[in-house]
Amino acid sequence: MAWFSFTGTNPSDPSHYTLVSSQPSCLGTPQQLCAIQANNEDGNPDLNDAILSEMTEALNDQKNTTNVKLKVRPA
Repeated sequence: MAWFSFTGTNPSDPSHYTLVSSQPSCLGTPQQLCAIQANNEDGNPDLNDAILSEMTEALNDQKNTTNVKLKVRPA
């Protein structure tokens, strides 16, 4: 699996992610999607039901999961 930074506006569109070489640090606006870890399909994440469900869980719970990282809340 590979890490992808969320760089667009639509989290369910694979083209709105950028492949990165390692897990990114997630700073900025709280409670927003930062990065996901998913299977790499020609430079885009495979947004299967499992990762979409994990993204929903992370956003609803406002907590990072194994494969979904949210932007850090400011101190």
